[in-house]
Amino acid sequence: MNVMTGEGTVPAPTCSASEFLAYEEECRKVLKPLLTGLLDVAESAGWNRRTVASTLMFLSAQHVSAASGVSAESRP
Repeated sequence: MNVMTGEGTVPAPTCSASEFLAYEEECRKVLKPLLTGLLDVAESAGWNRRTVASTLMFLSAQHVSAASGVSAESRP
């Protein structure tokens, strides 16, 4: 996978989404090496690995909030 150009593949799930625990576990296994690769590339570019991981968590939370219709501005 070339993280810089976004090339690469993510295999389709083999578990049904209704099998929540197995589906989540499979997703983690598939995405973990991709995340490690992204962290490695960012660190090689000079970013602090912990900062990058924290930023990815923040961006992921924003994505989940946006998908659920909750905006950061509407929170107290």
